[in-house]
Amino acid sequence: MRAFAQAERFVSEVEGRKLRPAYVFVGDEVFFRKKCREAILQHLVPPDLREFSFFEFDLAETDLAEVLDRARTPSLMAPFQVFFVRGVKTLFGRGSNEDAVLIFVADHISIPVDARRMDLTDKERYERIRETLGRYCAIVELGRVEEGDAVRWIQEYCGSREVKIDLDAGRELVDSLGGDMMMISNELEKLILYVGEKNRVSLGDVETMVLAAKQRSLYELTDAISSRDRTRALEMLDAILSTGDGDDASIGHLYMLAKTFRQMLVILERNVRDQRMLWAALWQGFRVPPFAADDIIRQARRYKSKRELTRAIRLVAKSDLALRSNPPSKRLVLEKLVLDLTAEPKPEPEWMQEALGV
Repeated sequence: MRAFAQAERFVSEVEGRKLRPAYVFVGDEVFFRKKCREAILQHLVPPDLREFSFFEFDLAETDLAEVLDRARTPSLMAPFQVFFVRGVKTLFGRGSNEDAVLIFVADHISIPVDARRMDLTDKERYERIRETLGRYCAIVELGRVEEGDAVRWIQEYCGSREVKIDLDAGRELVDSLGGDMMMISNELEKLILYVGEKNRVSLGDVETMVLAAKQRSLYELTDAISSRDRTRALEMLDAILSTGDGDDASIGHLYMLAKTFRQMLVILERNVRDQRMLWAALWQGFRVPPFAADDIIRQARRYKSKRELTRAIRLVAKSDLALRSNPPSKRLVLEKLVLDLTAEPKPEPEWMQEALGV
């Protein structure tokens, strides 16, 4: 479980108070950053001294020199200080202390499961951090998790809570949430509360609590998009983003949206007209919940050609890249996506139509 290892090593260093003066958290996996943050608060920051010992800065608003000066100045009120510093990418747009620790947060970089597939821009950013901050700070990678590792973590976590979760339920939870560990951990907590004294989470529980709630909203959104109803689509998006997960779940929302458009593409390619044909066309792990079967068939048939659906998939992929580039507002990225998806596609030039045989 490589993705878990670095975060666990940092937590052990915090517990043993064997700390480096500074760290760089590289990666946008919120789950691991939350785990590291909780360890710091638990072991280094007494609750009654938190306002005197725990500080957060953004380099877009505060100069690095000021942060370093604060870190070098011992506190009269607390024996130890922790500084979380966001906006690390701002550093590159500008030309031994045992009383404090600095945590630089480089969440503008996305580290995929296979690091060899890292986006070229992210790779260049990571190398720049290694060559600069890496000379003075310990680097902690907060990357994406392999699906198998995520399923194993679910099993182990449930075991620690004396709850059994069926293997197919764990797999469905990971698959439906796109491997987003923050969303997975949040939904798992809800599932454990939902099953109560039964102390067992089944596939049906996942479908009821996770898929049904999230996908009903999702299909209402895609229904508005496929109808080109821009106002309703924006209202649905606002409702989805106003849930407890908020903007932090944006990547997961995009994953589910992309999956739905891919399902529609298969439906259109295979000329699916009823539920019987749908179950035959969509394979295990790529199927829709029963309540959405008729809806997704109807929505898919609103698109005039496969080209319109491939355009939608490309727009979602483009938004995914934008979200992973640490934009000022994730909501604006998603709102722009909805506006693009509900816009009437421009007609192809006659020469292209002839080439495509349309």
